[in-house]
Amino acid sequence: MLVLRVVGLLLLLGIAGSILLWLLTGNRRYRQWAWKIFRAGLVVLFVFLSLFALERLLAPMI
Repeated sequence: MLVLRVVGLLLLLGIAGSILLWLLTGNRRYRQWAWKIFRAGLVVLFVFLSLFALERLLAPMI
């Protein structure tokens, strides 16, 4: 769980930094980076939650 928290913190810092740079400079590239980081975070979250669900389903069989 510590790894998930560290990854979440890094994702939040990356998104917040990109949004802040976009607001300060007006460069659309930073907004696109924030969106890509957000989507990558959702994929990572989905993978972790899928592994936890798979563990719950397979644990009684062992």
